[in-house]
Amino acid sequence: MFKKILIANRGEIAVRIIRACREMGIGTVAVYSTVDKEALHTQLADEAICIGPAPAKDSYLNMERIISACIAAKADAIHAGFGFLSENSKFVDMCSKCNIVFIGPSADVINKMGNKAEARNTMITANIPVVPGTKEPVYSAKQGKKFADEIGYPVIVKASSGGGGKGMRIVENKEEFEHQFNTAQIESVNAFGDDTMYIEKYVRNPRHIEFQILADKYGNVVQLGERDCSIQRHHQKLIEESPSIAISKKLRKKMGDTAVRAAKAAGYENAGTIEFLLDKDEKFYFIEMNTRIQVEHTVTETITGIDLVQEQIKIAMGEALSFTQEEVCLDGHSIECRINAENPANNFSPSPGKITNLHLPGGKGVRIDTALFCGYTVPAVYDSMIAKVIVHDSSREKAINKMRSVLGEFIIEGICTNIDFQYEILNNIDFRAGNISTDFISQTFRENSSN
Repeated sequence: MFKKILIANRGEIAVRIIRACREMGIGTVAVYSTVDKEALHTQLADEAICIGPAPAKDSYLNMERIISACIAAKADAIHAGFGFLSENSKFVDMCSKCNIVFIGPSADVINKMGNKAEARNTMITANIPVVPGTKEPVYSAKQGKKFADEIGYPVIVKASSGGGGKGMRIVENKEEFEHQFNTAQIESVNAFGDDTMYIEKYVRNPRHIEFQILADKYGNVVQLGERDCSIQRHHQKLIEESPSIAISKKLRKKMGDTAVRAAKAAGYENAGTIEFLLDKDEKFYFIEMNTRIQVEHTVTETITGIDLVQEQIKIAMGEALSFTQEEVCLDGHSIECRINAENPANNFSPSPGKITNLHLPGGKGVRIDTALFCGYTVPAVYDSMIAKVIVHDSSREKAINKMRSVLGEFIIEGICTNIDFQYEILNNIDFRAGNISTDFISQTFRENSSN
């Protein structure tokens, strides 16, 4: 049993982890940068330790300071949430050498699955379907163009260490390949310090379907159903829902069984996500594995009743899964909207600033995950996501109607947000009918703006 856990993160996910620990009777240690001194996670934790100035590289990405804070606080384990150091194998290895438990998979598994090219090869060996693409790392536009010319356009260039839409570019023809490749590679170097790229055939108008898995130390692996994450802008998810309207019971089992096989092939332990592209012919392809808790884990919690963060902690403590695949039950429909501090009317530019008025909605089947409070100043130096709105009801139609009601009641003043944009998506006739793909935002709102 852990007595104390350090949370190596900030914002709503840090608050989420602190609450899970509280319910389990585990003490918590928050870390914070100077700009986050008054942030909610520092107030809710049992202890709070400053780890540096505002820039993430000097604080939330500073491994030595976080490890030192953990040792000073005598914490047993570290939970890194998502983003920052959550998928950094070097950090996981440092934790191990300092006898600190990292709540997540091993450094070896993160290395294997975090490198997109190596992950693809692992899945190919395990007979998991993958999108046609490069088997070896690509380091130059000339090398990449040769492969792209062979498999045909469009293709998608991706950073091997990428995530969150960074280091990704769709290339429609050979004339634009070099420019798009170099742009993606520079972005990868700036974001991840890695110039390793790979190339896949681009699947047009697919759905992005991911399966949540849990795996303990004893070889037990279960999947907790799928999440449809097709509503994206520039590869960043905006709305997630579970279950997917596009998946039959038969296909759900087939994809779920494949996700479990994929996790076992990776030797996986703890919570993770197997991500697929699903085409109009119900063919699905592995694209990547996220070796951490996801932003959208909330919709899975809502329809299964399983607390994923607590399960992560239990697995890290050496407990076996307390339920089997047959005992997993999906109840109703859940939708999550990500609320960002940004101005959709000004090309979604960031909108940091002080919260002058705040009203959080509530009611049956409504959950708000946030670190906001009235008077809080949203800093300009971190990710723009400031809240997640999650609703649950007996059907997709009812869940959409509930989300529209909740967003209509949600008040955030002092900064701009994307609440109205989310409302516009929910009102769209194609969204309500379930006619969506990863190109929904770009196609729908481009067409609307040209009318």
